Order: sequence, then structure tokens, then C-alpha cells
Amino acid sequence: MTIAALHSVFLQSKGVNTDTRSIAPGQLFFALKGANFNGNSYAIKALEQGALYAIVDEESEPHSNIILVDDVLETLQSLAKFHREQFQIPVIALTGSNGKTTTKELIHAVLSSNYKVIATIGNLNNHIGVPLTLLRIQADTEIAIIEMGANHQKEIASYCTYTLPTHGLITNIGKAHLEGFGGEEGVLKGKTELFDYLNESQKEIFIYTGDEKLMSIATQLHQVKFYGKKASNSNLFVEATIDETADLVKVNYDGISIQTHLVGAYNFPNILASICLGKYFNIDKTAIKQALENYIPDNNRSQIKKIGANDFILDAYNANPSSMSLAIDNFNNYQATNKMMILGEMKELGDYTALEHEKIIQQCSHTAIPKIIFVGNAFKNFKEKYSSYIYFENALEVKEWFVQQAFNNYTILLKGSRSMGLEKVIA
Repeated sequence: MTIAALHSVFLQSKGVNTDTRSIAPGQLFFALKGANFNGNSYAIKALEQGALYAIVDEESEPHSNIILVDDVLETLQSLAKFHREQFQIPVIALTGSNGKTTTKELIHAVLSSNYKVIATIGNLNNHIGVPLTLLRIQADTEIAIIEMGANHQKEIASYCTYTLPTHGLITNIGKAHLEGFGGEEGVLKGKTELFDYLNESQKEIFIYTGDEKLMSIATQLHQVKFYGKKASNSNLFVEATIDETADLVKVNYDGISIQTHLVGAYNFPNILASICLGKYFNIDKTAIKQALENYIPDNNRSQIKKIGANDFILDAYNANPSSMSLAIDNFNNYQATNKMMILGEMKELGDYTALEHEKIIQQCSHTAIPKIIFVGNAFKNFKEKYSSYIYFENALEVKEWFVQQAFNNYTILLKGSRSMGLEKVIA
């Protein structure tokens, strides 16, 4: 079956699904394979549950509603590209080391005040999530926002081949996925594959002037809109300032004050990016203000939770050396008494693991935060060298200890990689 023919089938369906546990009648089931699963084994089950067709790449028992292809993943991506090509709408792609999902959610909130927008759900930003997002574009969709995650070079470039973005931004370049990218220069090269595509296509690029690495390549790019803090030599498309006295991020833009529910000055560029895209797409500044002030962070990203007599800053969805360092600096300046940090191990650092974890411990030693807890073996390996801190192997151990301490009137930062599950401490 050709991709065009499969697209005709797709248009008759109620969407695409890759998991029989959530299949709905009328959907297409794509039998993806992974290291620990083989969707081909569930094709008949999907059909029995009401799937319109099952797309497989292994021979199965005969069934009129099974479509056999050479490679299910490649077919899914090709279908997404064909579907994308049917629409002449703005497709905004964004990537970066930190803040991708928050920035995407903020842009979505702002643009949705005036347009019919679809955006990546959660952090479904990989080789499966990107095509699934594209396939959610409908006839009345006016703008699509596609978040692109990556942990190695050429990954972003591959997404661009079927996403065909018309606009794009990179939140920042930091120390994320150092193992896969091969160091910081590899991160820069991998993330800027998005700009390479947009530049060659003569499409619009948005750059935050506060990121030195992004600014270092800006002169090589066409059609750039800059956003950032006001500067004497400013050529900014959007400029704003942050109120340094506010615990929750407060931004001053074009004569208006925007009070957000986001904690941490590191969220200022994310907010500013959404203002920039809002202005570009002619959203009135009062609508931008309302959208940003109504946005409530969730899913363990820059959330503030009050539990009993304690306040928790829950930023435990992801962590890398760059985001961890920023979170520590911000919390050190946070106006609160009885402060505590619970910091979880950072993943995917490869040969940089020991070095980057020791740097974090050293940074903590220069703060005024009296109680610091480290979680995970990468931190625990330094227990003897930095014996003034408390170390645990996992979040459940921390929780047991925390309950026994009966802390009251503390402000506590929880920051760590997703796999550490630090939210369990307060569950």
C-alpha cells in the first residue's frame, strides 16, 4: 500500500494509536517494536478491540484489516510527513537542553488565545511522539507546535525532514545528554540542526540573546527575530525585564506587568519566548498577559506545593548539570527561612558523570542553604569526601527519613532526573 493510499485510510479513521491498552474503536493501530516489546504480537487484539486497521511489519495470521509494511516506524513517520504536506500552516518547532516542555506549554497558552492550536502532548517529543503529534493536525488547525527532544546528533535533523517546520527556536544550549552528544560542542551541533534546516529553507528563527552559544552562531543565520533583556545596542524584536524581587517570576513587557505562577528566574527566557511568538502572530499584549497569568505549571515542573506546614518547589521532571546549577542558584536567592534542598542524580552523562556531580556538590558548598540531601549513587560516591551532607540511594529512603524528621515551616527544593522519582518523597 502506498503512503497516499494509507493516508486515505487514515482520514477515514479516528486517529492513530500504538498501545492496545488505550486503543479506541476506529483508530489505526501501528505495531511498533522496541527492545522489550513487539507490537506485532498485539495486532489481532487491537482489531478485536475495535481498531479499524492494524499496520504490521511481520507476517501474522490472515486478516482483511491487517496492512503489512516493510517497517512500521518508518511508515508512521512517512504518513506523518504526507499528512503534514497537506497543510499550509505555521509549524513551530522547538528544542533545547532545558525548558522545552514549559516553553512549549507557554507558547501554546498564548497562541491559543487567538488561534486553533495543536501542540505536543506532555513530552512526547521523540521519534514516535513527533509523528503522532503531526497526525493530530486537523482541517481547522491554524498553528502546530512541535517539541523535539534529542540525545544524539542527527536526531533533530531527522525530525525536520518530516516535520517541515516554518518557524523555530532553541530554548538554550546546556549540559544535557552529554553521553549521547559527545560533550558540550556535540550538544550545540546537535541542537542547532533545527536552525540549519530553517536557515536553508529561509524560514523564521527566534533567538534568545541571553544564550551566548546561540548568539555565537546568530550572524550565520537569516530571518532572525531576537528576544531578551533590553541592551544599549538592542535590535530586539521583543524585550522585557524580570522583577528580581519576586519569588514567582514577574515580567515587565511593553508597559505591562505579568505575574506568573512559575518559580525560578531560569523560567524568564521561557516566558519571553512565548511573548515573542505571541507578538509575531499578532496576539494583543493584554491577551498575552492573561494567558501567561492563567498558566499553572504541573507534572513536576516548577510547581509550588504546600503540604502541611512545608512549602515544596517540585522541579523533578528532569535534570542535567545546567538546569541543576540554575535551580541551586535560584533557590539560594529565594526569600525563605529554613531552606532545604533534596537533589537527585543526573542521568545520561557517561564519562562526565563523576565530574559533573562533584561540581554540583562543590556549588552547594558555596551556598547559604543549611540542609542539603543528595540522592543516588553518583552523588553517594562522594560521601566520604564531602561528609557534611546527607546521602541516600533512592527517593523511598529519603521519604522514610523525611517522615521521621517531622519538619515544619521549611521551604524545600526537590530537583532531579525523572528516573529518580523525587516526587515520591511527598507522595
